[in-house]
Amino acid sequence: MQKEIHPKGYRFVVFKDMSNGTTFLGRSTARSSENVKWEDGNEYPVIKLDISSTSHPFYTGKNVLVDTAGRIDKFKKRYEKKK
Repeated sequence: MQKEIHPKGYRFVVFKDMSNGTTFLGRSTARSSENVKWEDGNEYPVIKLDISSTSHPFYTGKNVLVDTAGRIDKFKKRYEKKK
């Protein structure tokens, strides 16, 4: 492994899955302007996620359609047959 290529400054952050509200504590170098009080009483920065292992169909085993920002509607509108 090469030296001095990995980022420094890992800190604890709370990751929040915005699709189902699940939160978990982890470490990251990502920046955030929001903080939240965690179960241990300390405040940590919050990193918001569109999808995580708690909501991704591969991990949940459920065939849930994840429509982010109406992508499916845009696709259907673009490629619908003209009458």
